[in-house]
Amino acid sequence: MGAAAVPETPADLFRAAGVDSQEEIEVDIWEGAYCGKAMIGKWVSAGILSVVAVVSMLKIKTLGENWKIVLLVLGVPWVGLALMFLYRKLSVRYQLTTQRFIHRSGVLTRVSDRIEVIDIDDVTYHQGLTERLFDVGSIQLVSSDRTHPELWLRGIANVKEVADQIDDLRRKERRRRGLHIESI
Repeated sequence: MGAAAVPETPADLFRAAGVDSQEEIEVDIWEGAYCGKAMIGKWVSAGILSVVAVVSMLKIKTLGENWKIVLLVLGVPWVGLALMFLYRKLSVRYQLTTQRFIHRSGVLTRVSDRIEVIDIDDVTYHQGLTERLFDVGSIQLVSSDRTHPELWLRGIANVKEVADQIDDLRRKERRRRGLHIESI
């Protein structure tokens, strides 16, 4: 028995679902959220600063009875980073379908915004030095959407592949609907 072919393009997904018209069904392509690897540079910087601070205080012997205050002062940045990470991880979700890009944000209250894939005008990804080392980065979507004409997706794992996926889907949808990319 041979293995079934895995659909590779949105058109293959539609054919596999037995749907004639691509407008009849919307298929999930990608889902994502903030990737913790995007904060590695901040964690390393905080670690280096903490070690330097402790070594400096031991060297000048000012630690004495004030070691609790020193630990408290050193702990504040670490707690701040942990809270920042939790907020970013819990507050943002992204979903790309064959027709829409859906951006959900918020922790206590949730806002869901949809951008039609055909309305996306430009897709750009950005990576810093540490982000390149860990294959994470930010994606900038420029669209004709009124609420989010410019949307930044931060902390995206496999950033190049995701940006290429969004751009390819955008171009295919425009070709399918007979719109020229340059004229929009």
